[in-house]
Amino acid sequence: MSDAVHSHNAHGHGHDHHDDHHEEGAHGSFRSYMIGFVLSVILTAIPFWLVMTGTLADARVTGFIILAFAAVQVVVHMIYFLHMNSRVEGGWSFMAMMLTIVLVVIVLSGSMWVMYHLNANMMPHADMQMDMGSTQEMRLSNEMSDMP
Repeated sequence: MSDAVHSHNAHGHGHDHHDDHHEEGAHGSFRSYMIGFVLSVILTAIPFWLVMTGTLADARVTGFIILAFAAVQVVVHMIYFLHMNSRVEGGWSFMAMMLTIVLVVIVLSGSMWVMYHLNANMMPHADMQMDMGSTQEMRLSNEMSDMP
C-alpha cells in the first residue's frame, strides 16, 4: 500500500469515537426528546381546552394566556429539539438567539405602537363624518346655484 492510500483505522481515526468530536449536550437523548414532546402536547392542549370550553369569559385574557403558552412552547422547542443552550458553540448560538429575540420584540412593539397611534390620530371621528357630509351638501348647493 502506498503512503497516499492508507487505512483510516491505522491513524486512530476509526468510527468508534465519532461522538467525541461533538460538544457535550449537543445531541439529545430519547428521554429529552420525550420530555420535550410531552411538554409540547401539554402546552398545546391547555390553550385548546381554554378556547373550546370557554373557561375564561374575557377574550383578551384568553388571548394573552394563549400567547404566554406559545412563548413557553417556543422556549421548550429551542431547548429540547434545537438543543440551544449556553454550552453549545461556546454560548454564541444562545447569544445570537437572544439578540434576535430583542430585535424582534423591538420591531413588533414599535410597529404596534405606530399602528395604534396612526389609527387613533388619523381615523375620522363620528363628528368629522357629519362635517364632511354638510360640506358635500354645501358644494352641491353651490354647484346647483351656479347652473344657468
